[in-house]
Amino acid sequence: MLKDNLTNVEQHIKDACERSGRSLSEVCLVAVSKTKPKEMLMEVYDCGIRQFGENYVQEMVDKVESLPKDITWHMIGHLQRNKVKYVVGRAAMIHSVDSERLAAAISEEAVKKNIVQDILVEVNVAGEENKFGVTCEDASAFIEKIAQLKNIRIRGLMTSAPFVDNPEDNRKYFKQLKQLLVDINQKNIDNVCMDVLSMGMTNDYTVAVEEGATHVRVGTAIFGARDYSH
Repeated sequence: MLKDNLTNVEQHIKDACERSGRSLSEVCLVAVSKTKPKEMLMEVYDCGIRQFGENYVQEMVDKVESLPKDITWHMIGHLQRNKVKYVVGRAAMIHSVDSERLAAAISEEAVKKNIVQDILVEVNVAGEENKFGVTCEDASAFIEKIAQLKNIRIRGLMTSAPFVDNPEDNRKYFKQLKQLLVDINQKNIDNVCMDVLSMGMTNDYTVAVEEGATHVRVGTAIFGARDYSH
């Protein structure tokens, strides 16, 4: 079942690339495996997927320790400063940096571990009250500030678009995030050369790919509906 789901998702990404004149190699499929048992991750792993996204720190730590070492882990959920030490060095990329204090905590931990941590800045493009992220208006100044921190590399931007029935409704937000990335790159801020756009989920990832997503975060379309019972 999961293999079929995955094949469908990969085909949809391929079709979206063809429609928009993009190469398939430009798009990374991050399988969002939060709340899913390790057996399910291994089923998808055996189909060739190596990029997995987790929302909860403890769950990611457990999976990192017990699953194959060639998996690339993405922390895509909201991250609290007191949990940073568990994520830096385990997650190849932290997608959800939305405050100076969080960025500073990541920097401090990366210095301690003598590594450079890749991060994305989370932008609340649609201005939803219940979502984390900096505003489009504040994003550039925010990036200029945190770019001065040691041992972090700002790779790009992330957004969670609104949950909509018609994915076309989110096209404008994906366009906006892409334009924001272009605009900020043109400012030539020291230590900032962004090439990652993490946008698009099960509901709207094909539209996101058409608008320039480099990373799509797909869970339900691969693993089925999440189980929150535990």
